[in-house]
Amino acid sequence: MHTSSHTALYDPDGLIQAELPLAREPHESLVKAVLAWTDEDTLVVRDYEQIGLQLTGHARAVASDVRRRANQLPKNSGHRALADVVLRETEGRLSATLEGTVHCAQNRARLVRARYERLDRLEAAPAPESS
Repeated sequence: MHTSSHTALYDPDGLIQAELPLAREPHESLVKAVLAWTDEDTLVVRDYEQIGLQLTGHARAVASDVRRRANQLPKNSGHRALADVVLRETEGRLSATLEGTVHCAQNRARLVRARYERLDRLEAAPAPESS
């Protein structure tokens, strides 16, 4: 008989993830490295796929932080409206099939970079007034 030592967590609101800071520095380093690639760089397809998966997962995590921060802003806030547009675009881009190519990995790297830029702008936005 085989028993698992893993516990499945039910966290539909992402509260656990909200408490964990993003590992930003290593992912920003990966983004810089991927964007510096040239067509002469040759990795095997599986390597490009793994890097793409890593960037996809991190893009989703950053997008979750963007959503959480945007939800703290007033509904009529321009920052919130722009964040909503950016998040819809994120979902569309992440729904594209992941390919084991330089082009695909670089697109995911650009997406991570852009989501961090949006998160930084939201964090710089004026805090909502408490009532």
